[in-house]
Amino acid sequence: MHRDPLQQDSKFQQAYTDGIHKTKLWEPAYEDVMNLIARIPRVAALIYRNTFHDGKIADYDSSLDYSANFARQLGFNSPDFDELMRLYLTIHTDHEGGNASAHTAHLVASTLSDPYLAMAGGLASLAGPLHGLANQEVLRWVRNLKATFDERGLEVNHDTIRDFTWETLNGGKVVPGFGHAVLRITDPRYSCQREFALKHMSDDELVKIVATCYEVIPDVLAEHGKTKNPFPNVDAHSGVLLVHYGLTEENFYTVLFGVSRTIGCMAQVFWDRALGLPLERPKSLTMEGLRELAQASAAKN
Repeated sequence: MHRDPLQQDSKFQQAYTDGIHKTKLWEPAYEDVMNLIARIPRVAALIYRNTFHDGKIADYDSSLDYSANFARQLGFNSPDFDELMRLYLTIHTDHEGGNASAHTAHLVASTLSDPYLAMAGGLASLAGPLHGLANQEVLRWVRNLKATFDERGLEVNHDTIRDFTWETLNGGKVVPGFGHAVLRITDPRYSCQREFALKHMSDDELVKIVATCYEVIPDVLAEHGKTKNPFPNVDAHSGVLLVHYGLTEENFYTVLFGVSRTIGCMAQVFWDRALGLPLERPKSLTMEGLRELAQASAAKN
């Protein structure tokens, strides 16, 4: 099997090969988890610098915290951007273990694959447009809105945003950045990004568009009637914040998301091993079983 450069150093895999007792598996899992969390920012920065810039990357600076070091490795040297990274990396770690990337990492780890392989699975799940790509979809929608308004000579206000939203919905498309599979309120992670934007970049044109969308779109979606939660989620704001500071390469945003999500996923993988949780194997049902469940549910209603 091909082994990636980080996974070659897996303490967990080596310990398992050496025959470690199952009650001690948490110890090498902890080492892998901490090593991966420490290394993943530099891996992401190498991807960014080699893909979009000159391939050069700053050395680790022990006088800086985790987020500021990551910012320097990306090539940014602004206290405000450092603060944005602290916010971004905190709120994107993991909001609940049922999201696709965290659940995938948990599933892979339940087979006793080492944390590196488990996180590789989680990152693959993160790459889908309904998960980690969502903030890119929002940014494209906002930019398209601005380009359309510029072309039509329209101002950004409640009426024009409302008309554009209906135009999107009537065209059979979704408005990205609104709604959530679990939450039924405005996503708190959106709210803290909004507060950051109002503090640091209230005059930014794209930020103003996002703010106006927040004031208009929930009512449109509620009137439309096909959205259980018409309020903005975490992805509704992050793209314009990154663009403001010059991180405009939107194809990198999922990698950036992955740096943060690694922290949350690996914390869960550690506890999986510490608690000795078993192999995860979802239950399979026959068509007859599904029919009985449906009939029982219908009888209750």
